[in-house]
Amino acid sequence: MAFAHVNPTRMELSRLKRQLGTTERGHKLLKDKQDEMVRQFMAVIKENRNLRIEAEAELKKIITRFSGAKLKMSRAGIYEALMIPTKAVSINARAKSIMNIKVPELEIHDEGKIDLTYGFAFTPSELDEAIIALSKLLPKLIRLAELEKTCDVLADEIEKTRRRVNAIEHIMIPDMEEKIKYIIQKLDDNERSNIIRLMKSKEIILNKERNQGF
Repeated sequence: MAFAHVNPTRMELSRLKRQLGTTERGHKLLKDKQDEMVRQFMAVIKENRNLRIEAEAELKKIITRFSGAKLKMSRAGIYEALMIPTKAVSINARAKSIMNIKVPELEIHDEGKIDLTYGFAFTPSELDEAIIALSKLLPKLIRLAELEKTCDVLADEIEKTRRRVNAIEHIMIPDMEEKIKYIIQKLDDNERSNIIRLMKSKEIILNKERNQGF
């Protein structure tokens, strides 16, 4: 490692030591933040996994019912039955903070009771069951989308923080420690050189005094 740009003075040594202390405290804070984000991430991942299993199981049942309805109705009949919405739904999106990280928060609003708008005389019960079940499943699907996006945001932030922690731990701190070590070594060398010069000067003076005494 080249230290041509390092000024080996006590002032520079004090500055580097202060900077090293600040960097080590910052590293600890970042590491603690990373650990907490990982903990939050694992909690979101767990909820996301459980909700996905539930949603996929319910979707499988809905698809089975809808497939049964398709066997009893024509494609045109199904399109006509589903042409008019059964109820109005709105979704409000806003942001919430997890460890000062903005993640989405979705809130669904609907009119409550579902209103099947087609005639029951020409539609099988499987279609009714599929539509009602899908309507009940919608809040879970919205929550699942919220969790998926939260996982993506947290994963990106964890990766960024991990890179910062590694850069500080494996590059910045060792670099400052090497510079401090280099300055201390240079100051010690200078001090030894000064002592040797003083000793030689004293020896020369003593030799002159002895010669003058004769």
